Amino acid sequence: MDQQTLETGTDDVFELDPIDSMYALEATLRRFPDLHVRYSEGPTTDLSEAARDAESGLELPGLPVEPLQPEQWWHRPVSDWLARQLRRYRRLVAQHPERFAWVLTGRLNGRGPDCEPLIGDPVAVARLSPGLLAEAEERYRRHFESEPDSAG
Repeated sequence: MDQQTLETGTDDVFELDPIDSMYALEATLRRFPDLHVRYSEGPTTDLSEAARDAESGLELPGLPVEPLQPEQWWHRPVSDWLARQLRRYRRLVAQHPERFAWVLTGRLNGRGPDCEPLIGDPVAVARLSPGLLAEAEERYRRHFESEPDSAG
């Protein structure tokens, strides 16, 4: 795997290996079952400032994320759950090309205003490649019925 070095305007440097396929993401999830995905400018930016609720302006006690571990009631393939979770913010990525998908773990500090998990003490694990996101989108289209734009 290639490493991508992410630099900000500071001396901080983050290196995140990419995950290139749904198969590799499932393998990573088996190894680290409490993973989440976040779409942002990356760990360096996220760790340098407090997350805030856009509507109220209140500081959040962690980073808003989407869980990658399927819920216990989920009896379909894990890849279907992953495809559904990864698809949620695809429009944000298109609107904000400086953002990318990255995987993290950490401590659950509560829920945000949209009931999303808020992760404290985040540890960056990997970034998700554009190819993996395209694979997830294709899997979603093949395996789910949805209204246009209902997932984000």
